[in-house]
Formats: sequence, C-alpha cells, structure tokens
Amino acid sequence: MLSVTFALLIILILATIPVAAALGLLGFILDWTFSPMPLHSAFGDILWQNSIEFLLVAIPMFILLGEIMLRSDIAARMYEAMSQWLSWLPGGLMHSNIGSCAMFAATSGSSVATAATVGTVAVPEIEKRGYNRPLFLGSLAAGGTLGILIPPSVGLIIYGLLTNTSVPKLYLAGMIPGLILAGLFIACIVVLCVLRNDWGGECIKTSWRDRFATLPDLLPPLFIFVVVIGSIYGGIATPTESASLGVVAALFLAWTRGALSINMLRQAIEGTMKTTAMLMLIILVAAFLNFVLAIIGLADAFQGFIENLGMPPYAVLMAIVAIYIVLGCFMESLSMLITTTPIVVPVVVGLGYDPVWFGIVMMLLLETALITPPIGMNLYVVHSIQKSGAINDVIVGALPFVVAMFLIILLIMVFPNIALWLPSVLYQ
Repeated sequence: MLSVTFALLIILILATIPVAAALGLLGFILDWTFSPMPLHSAFGDILWQNSIEFLLVAIPMFILLGEIMLRSDIAARMYEAMSQWLSWLPGGLMHSNIGSCAMFAATSGSSVATAATVGTVAVPEIEKRGYNRPLFLGSLAAGGTLGILIPPSVGLIIYGLLTNTSVPKLYLAGMIPGLILAGLFIACIVVLCVLRNDWGGECIKTSWRDRFATLPDLLPPLFIFVVVIGSIYGGIATPTESASLGVVAALFLAWTRGALSINMLRQAIEGTMKTTAMLMLIILVAAFLNFVLAIIGLADAFQGFIENLGMPPYAVLMAIVAIYIVLGCFMESLSMLITTTPIVVPVVVGLGYDPVWFGIVMMLLLETALITPPIGMNLYVVHSIQKSGAINDVIVGALPFVVAMFLIILLIMVFPNIALWLPSVLYQ
C-alpha cells in the first residue's frame, strides 16, 4: 500500500496535473481502493474544519507583506544598498542577491516571493555588468530558498500546525541555520569566482560615503523584522497577529515613502489573493488526503515497516533524508511538506529525535527540493524572470548551492544544537 501510494502520487505529478488536483485525486483513489467506508463523504467537513484554523490566517498576511514591500520600492532600494556593502567580494552583485534574499526572507516568509522579488531587481545586471549567467541565476534561485527557513516562514507555520509544534520555537530554531546557510552560499560564490575570475563581472565602484548613505534603505526590512519577530517573543502577539502587525508596518513604510496608493494596494491584494488561493487549495486538499491516509492505516504501516527493518535510529534518519532528496526531484516542496509530515514525523519522534530539530532539517530538505530539477519551483521562477536564456542555465548555476545545502544538513545532524540552542535558551 505504501509503495502504491507514492507511485500514484509521482505518476499524477509527472502527468503535469496541478498539485492540488493530484493530491485530491490520490485521496479519492485511495479511498475507493483501500477504505471500507465512504471517506469522500467527509470531504466538505474536513475542508471546513481546516479552513477555519486561526494559524492559517498568517499565510495571506505574510504574502501581502511581501507584495507591499515589492510594490512600494522597498525591495529595490534594499538591493541597491546591499550592492554597496557586499559587491567588493569576489562575485560582486551575486553576494547582494544572497544578502537581499536573506533580508527579504526575514519579512515575507515565502521562498517563491523572495526569489521573484529580488530576481526582478537583479536579473538586468547580468548583461549590464558581464556576470556568468548560470551562476548569477543560480544565486537568485538558491537565495530565494531562505524564505522557508529564516523566520517568519510560511513553511514552519504549516509544519507547526501539522505536528502541533510551537511555531515560536521553530522560528528561533531556524535563525542560526538560516544565517549559516546564507554564509555558505556567499562562500560558494567567493570560491568559484576566485577560481574563475571572469565569472565575477564588472566591479562596482563605491566609497564608504556611498555605503553609509544607503544605510537608511536597509532599515525598513529590519524594522518589519523587529515588529514581526519582536512582537512574538515580547509576548505581544501570536504568530498570526504578528503577521498582521507586519502588514500594518509595511503600509506605514509605504506611506512614508509616498508609494501608498489605491492602485498599489489593488495590485498587492490581487497578487496576495492569487498566491493564497493556490496555497490554501493545496493545504485543504492535502488535509483530506492525510485524513484518508490515517484511516486506511498508511502512517501505521510506514511506522511498522521502519520498526521491522531493525536499523539504528541514525540509519533510519539517513534513509528518510535520502527519500526526501529523491522526492524533491519530483514533488513540489509545499505538497511534499503537507503529504509526508503526518507520516514521517511520528516515526522520527518515536526514534527519540526532537520535533523542533527535525522541522529545521525538513525545511532544509524542502529548500533543496526548490532548486533540484525537474520540479524545482525556484528554478522556474527565476527562469521566468529572465527575458532570454534556457532553464538549463538556472539548473547548472544552482548545483553548487545544492552542495552547500547538503553540507548544512550534515552539520545540523551532527551538531543538533545549531538549531536547538536558541529555543533552549529562551524556553528553559
């Protein structure tokens, strides 16, 4: 039954059926094939029960926050400021790609939004300054993945909801790994551009006076980060309420810059509705699929299969990581998170691992899935931004950053306190 389920899911996705439809079809097929009861009768009730979950309100709020930042020119100014401070490194503006993605990730919570926003500003610089196209595009795709690790993260909210794990603890756990990963991305660019000097493009001429003049442009994302994260750990707001405060802060910043208008709000709300509709449809249909999987006993079957292997916990964990890496080549990251979490996490926790720690490991695996072909979402987002060039340019350019992701996953598995130290300090 386990192998049949995964085989059906892969076939439906490879058939280019939309993710939500594929998950729904899989749920109905498993219901008709393995369930003695008409589980489809509960479809409406399950969708309603999950759609009124208060924590899910944070998702459209964080998406709207990112839309406002993009359309009020805050993101473009942030990128220009980053270029003044980081472009002296070998690789020039590619470091600005990573730095801007890290800062934008600390406000938007979405990897796709991060890659799209920073990519829109950065891609024109490729031809203008003579950068190596694949590596430049790869840095954008990889930098965008930081959106589901650095808090506030929509992925961590969904994981917390599915596993009943504290979202504030998950946010704390993601901070240090997110910063380390951004540092590894920068190190990758430095090493490659030292080995191939012609990949680094034209050097940007700047001065300390110019650098300090751009500091005010770095303050808006920092302000929003303090409002969102500070309100959570200051005991002022829940993660959902903090997302709403972040939107209010973004509207205030847009107003102070003279960018707040009816037309801008209309575009931001339309973009938010489109993205939210896609995400919520996937989440709600996956809730029905998870209900079917639980009733037909797939989760118990998977746990029993793992126990019968007689492998030590670390070997089981490595096998699960390997499965995620393979699945990431064929499944979109959100659908992979929603469909596998209810099955895998009980097994991992049963082996004695911390659910907060595994949540960060899972986010890193999902990040890897975002830039591994053929279904890597960020690869297609960045490819859609460039006016010319093949998708292969983005794929090849992302490969060095995949290696960096494997390295951080290994580090967190060997040294779990990289993720667990901050939560242990603030939640003793």
